[in-house]
Amino acid sequence: MSWTSKQLLFLVAGFALNLMLLVHSQDDQSGFISIDCGFQRDSGYFEKTTGINYTSDATFIDTGESKSLLPSNMNNYQQPYGSVRSFPEGARNCYKINVTRGNKYLIRAGFLYGNYDGQDKIPEFELHLGPNLWDTVSLETYESTTKEIIYVPLRNYIHVCLVNTGSGVPFISVLELRPLHNASYQPKTGSLAFVSRYDTGQRPNRTGYRYPDDILDRFWYAYDDLDDWTQLNTLSTINSESDDPYQLPSVVMSTASTTKNPSDSLSIVLSLPDKDAEYYSYLHFAEVEKLNQSRLQYVLGDVAGNFGPFAPQYLSINTIYDTNAWSSGGKDVNISITRAENSTLPPILNAFEIYMVKHFVEAETNQGDVDAISYIKSTYKIKRNWQGDPCAPQHFVWEGVKCNYQDLESPRIISLDLSSSGLTGEIAASISNLAMIRSLDLSNNNLTGPIPDFLSKFQNLTVL
Repeated sequence: MSWTSKQLLFLVAGFALNLMLLVHSQDDQSGFISIDCGFQRDSGYFEKTTGINYTSDATFIDTGESKSLLPSNMNNYQQPYGSVRSFPEGARNCYKINVTRGNKYLIRAGFLYGNYDGQDKIPEFELHLGPNLWDTVSLETYESTTKEIIYVPLRNYIHVCLVNTGSGVPFISVLELRPLHNASYQPKTGSLAFVSRYDTGQRPNRTGYRYPDDILDRFWYAYDDLDDWTQLNTLSTINSESDDPYQLPSVVMSTASTTKNPSDSLSIVLSLPDKDAEYYSYLHFAEVEKLNQSRLQYVLGDVAGNFGPFAPQYLSINTIYDTNAWSSGGKDVNISITRAENSTLPPILNAFEIYMVKHFVEAETNQGDVDAISYIKSTYKIKRNWQGDPCAPQHFVWEGVKCNYQDLESPRIISLDLSSSGLTGEIAASISNLAMIRSLDLSNNNLTGPIPDFLSKFQNLTVL
């Protein structure tokens, strides 16, 4: 395998923070998009424990109902989890968020039921990214859950959709987008859905780290299987190099775990969400002790073939990863950090991450058709649930729209029925951009003005 070594709950109020960093300007969060779903005031706010600037979701979605959780059900969660937007109407409801096409983002959706509806019944529903299934939201308790994915958008916007599967009303608490360096987390194909991210040197009784400790706002959890491990730490700062795309937080990398028995390996066994899926893992190392002995170690296990021996560098970060995806073939993954024969010290590990490859194969509707139909919606103030992609997936095609899916890179709109829709004014010129249109029905409306010339120039139009 071709390994590469590059030099290189935070949900709960009260997690460890540097108090000097609690107040931040917008410049500290360049590119952050932080949406408090269901927040009912137009003005945003700085969340007090992180200093992250949140805004209302009102400009990102047309549907849904804002609901607030009772303080007794908040259980000390941060402010964005105090409200939800629920979707009792419609099978699919979608947020539209403007992004920079081709840039890499960590996208995170958070959910806290908190019995917001008084029904005392936790729902289950689907979460879609564009026309593709991202994950199923299945909350087993009244605790929160988050879904994360590392994704490079092909358009200058993304749709995040909540889909009703008949098992309760979908809802969402928070949506967050964090820009990443394009050189980080590079699968050969697909996107990367979060599986695990652990700070292995952190004591289990700590609640974790996020922004501002991590400038990329990743959530770092304490690894709690430490019975045979012991913790090491340094008071020195461990900074990422300026060209390190992973920009790992010093507070995470300044602690590490090693074995209590010097001859043992650091062994990690984790459950995987899908035994047949492909995965990528990222192991982060930094020597935290000033050594007068040698520490040489190997990486072994399911994550790929052997790597090493290598020596973690003092107060400097090494990220070890395989450029190829791996598959365990079972329900668990085994990772082993083993001492080399000529090493006088046992192995260490500071932190690690595991992601599952997601292949999004459902193509989005032709961009020209999307722009045209979106402008038509805006011009006539269409009241239908026109959200997300107009044509994809096929079972969520917009009402009054028919599409062609055969032998095309992207679906194309071929029929538009806006009859009896209360339309007023002239026939919108943007209809002329539906180049593949075959059938157009504008009857029983209050349209005025001349019939535009472009209608006679449609090559495929057979029904008007």
